[in-house]
Amino acid sequence: MAAVTSPESSPQPRVYFQTPPGTAETEIPVRKQGRVTVKYDRKELRKRLNLEEWIIDQLTDLYDCEEEAIPELEIDVDELLDLPSEDDRAARVKDLLVDCYKPTDDFVTELLDKIRGMQKLSTPQKK
Repeated sequence: MAAVTSPESSPQPRVYFQTPPGTAETEIPVRKQGRVTVKYDRKELRKRLNLEEWIIDQLTDLYDCEEEAIPELEIDVDELLDLPSEDDRAARVKDLLVDCYKPTDDFVTELLDKIRGMQKLSTPQKK
């Protein structure tokens, strides 16, 4: 049986599940909150996660430091996918890596190869 809280007690309604009669609460853990998240293509999310992990590994090598010490920069894959050409994408990544003292050409080439064919992660429209 489900009970919905009143709007006054929380900003969004939440569903709570009650234990069936005769069942001790200590036997079955009760989930207090359930939420539906936005659905994305799982394969695309996995690709994106693998790409982000690869980028972090490459940046730690390029900057000769631990992950926490990488300079504050953000390589936004969706932004790169929005750019019209490979040359524009390469120029954008090189601009982000301007303070790196090691050669970045191999990293840029590999990154562009990896994002080729990827889909932009946009929020699905409500039906």
